[in-house]
Amino acid sequence: MNADTERQMLAKAEVLIEALPYLQRYAGRSFVVKYGGHAMGDPAMARAFAHDVVLLKTVGINPVVVHGGGPQIGAMLKKLGVETRFIDGLRVTDRATAEVAEMVLSGAINKELVGWIARAGGKALGISGKDGNMVTAAKLTRTRKDPDSLIEQAIDLGFVGEPQVIDTAILETASSAGMIPVVAPIGAGLDGETYNINADTMAGALAAALGAARLFLLTDVAGVLDADKQLVSNLTPTDIARLTAEGAISGGMIPKLETCVHAVEAGCEAAVVLDGRVPHAMLLEFFTSRGAGTLIRANA
Repeated sequence: MNADTERQMLAKAEVLIEALPYLQRYAGRSFVVKYGGHAMGDPAMARAFAHDVVLLKTVGINPVVVHGGGPQIGAMLKKLGVETRFIDGLRVTDRATAEVAEMVLSGAINKELVGWIARAGGKALGISGKDGNMVTAAKLTRTRKDPDSLIEQAIDLGFVGEPQVIDTAILETASSAGMIPVVAPIGAGLDGETYNINADTMAGALAAALGAARLFLLTDVAGVLDADKQLVSNLTPTDIARLTAEGAISGGMIPKLETCVHAVEAGCEAAVVLDGRVPHAMLLEFFTSRGAGTLIRANA
């Protein structure tokens, strides 16, 4: 064995030793992972993500994957000639759009991800929130202020919903049987209608219901940045409120962090916003002392 090979083998051994305390602490616990963004469109990243998820399952952790699919839904709507309308950046989902969303999310994307996990050596179960009555959804309500009268007005987004009741039985049954649940963010309402649910929101609700050890939101940014554009490693709900008021947190990061705050205040041990474009970012965050992304815990 030459010196370079020996150093490489020692480095691998040191990584395993560093990971051991985390493996022992979280064996049997659930991790909920929201998978989306740039990584979904890159086969190499999808392959790496699938291997990471299978590794988690192999070492005794129970991953639950929730995936998005906004760009794919948009592309299919365009292909089918279904008109898309947005209000304040939110897609108005009429019945035709809801049918396309369910087809794309529960069909093409879900089964593709199941296939990646199978090729990585795992057993995945592709489901949506409708299966096993896992997610009972309620119609999402939003308001906006009229620019002239300044009166709050209700916005009708159609068949866009949010989780109201979560039944984790199907997730727990699948995990105990050695499978990795892959969840499309679709739910059924008490009115019998099908609702499209934001994937971040779905992941946060499942993490809270499962009392997950971690909620991972894989994004296209390094994590939460402060006013100087430096990565913030740790945050609490109080910190998030302050940084939002100061304008350091804005745009699309606000709803992501609202999801994280809801999850950690409702039973999830911690949430992490991290860059899904970085290979093995989830493993680096959890199994090394260096970490990656931004960790959110409830106020002490």
